[in-house]
Amino acid sequence: MRTIRIGAGAGFADDRVEPAVELAERGDLDYLVFECLAERTIALAQLDRLRDPAAGFTEWLPERMAAVLPACARRGTKIITNMGAANPLRAADVVAEVAREAGLTGLTIAAVTGDDVLDLVARDENTVSANAYLGCEPVVRALAQGADVVVTGRIADPSLFLAPLVHEFGWAMDDWPRLGRGLCLGHLLECAGQVTGGYFADPGHKDVPDLAHLGFPLAEAAEDGTFAVTKVAGTGGMVTVATCTEQLLYEVHDPAAYVSADVTADFSAVELTPIGPDRVLVTGATGRPRPDGLKVSVGYLDGFLGEGEISYAGPNAVARGRLALDILRARLDADELRFDLIGVDAVRRGPKVVAEPPEVRVRVAGRTSTVDAARRIGREVSALWLNGPAGGAGATRRAEPIVAIDSTFVDRSDVHAELSFVEV
Repeated sequence: MRTIRIGAGAGFADDRVEPAVELAERGDLDYLVFECLAERTIALAQLDRLRDPAAGFTEWLPERMAAVLPACARRGTKIITNMGAANPLRAADVVAEVAREAGLTGLTIAAVTGDDVLDLVARDENTVSANAYLGCEPVVRALAQGADVVVTGRIADPSLFLAPLVHEFGWAMDDWPRLGRGLCLGHLLECAGQVTGGYFADPGHKDVPDLAHLGFPLAEAAEDGTFAVTKVAGTGGMVTVATCTEQLLYEVHDPAAYVSADVTADFSAVELTPIGPDRVLVTGATGRPRPDGLKVSVGYLDGFLGEGEISYAGPNAVARGRLALDILRARLDADELRFDLIGVDAVRRGPKVVAEPPEVRVRVAGRTSTVDAARRIGREVSALWLNGPAGGAGATRRAEPIVAIDSTFVDRSDVHAELSFVEV
């Protein structure tokens, strides 16, 4: 049975570059996928684009493309990425520029647009973005038209991986069982290093070898939708039933109904079988018809965040930190304020600590309606240098707009994806 190999080059915007290079050079891949958009990423990118019309794509796009394009072009590996964020058209031009600088020719770069649905969403002056989660179809169309690199904005994360399966194997867009299996592949690979031991390691309980050189995953997929998850030999990390299980359940509310733009996947009968070192066979996924609507992430400005931190160390550090917090409580007034003593109660509010930590860090953060009020929070923390307990050091402060996210749905018939091409 024919198989193809798909690698995960990134699991979020700031991910490492070196594992993607390893995949491009030694993974024997047909496709290399970079998934780089979290929930708020496009809203933040839209703000960048408002400040500069040539911006709005993932900042590491040029570096990543420069690192992998030569090897991918040489080996015939196609690249799919959502690093276009709020500006896929400009991102495609950037990829073309990188290719030309590398002396590459004969490449076709496709940009997928149409996920921006701000005109379909009720909004006010604080709304900055509204992006629908497209499915795999526009990427499949781009590949069918000869694209070597496909740059998108918001597309459902696993759909980036589903697209080459549909294209290569000719799956029908209503073949729900196969689409469900393909979505399972995409879900396991979309967070890259999370399935090879990243975000999994817990020393003494779940030990992972050589995390400093973590290898990213690849999947070898068959035409029937079964696949094996593995990684490049000799790279750090591991692929086991346990790592795959954690990623399979990651962000899944109902394993029997994992709803996406392409299919309602059912992971409830998935079986994970080790079939070799760092190699797990995945079977049993299926699917049902996709929903009529498309999820939309709406980004909006929701006030300002003010934050300040300062450290206290040595004997009586906790008491001095608590005194600093008491001072700040007396002097600050904001809509929402949070006071933390990092090292004591910032994460877990519980009984008084038994052992005195050697150092603590005071943190206060608050939501305000104006940037001036947000700046005052950090300023009051900085003022503790000379107006607070003894021994304060390392004060930091910041004030910035809060970009919040809400979700809604639109009818998929109202959303129209378009393709644009750049030739190199």
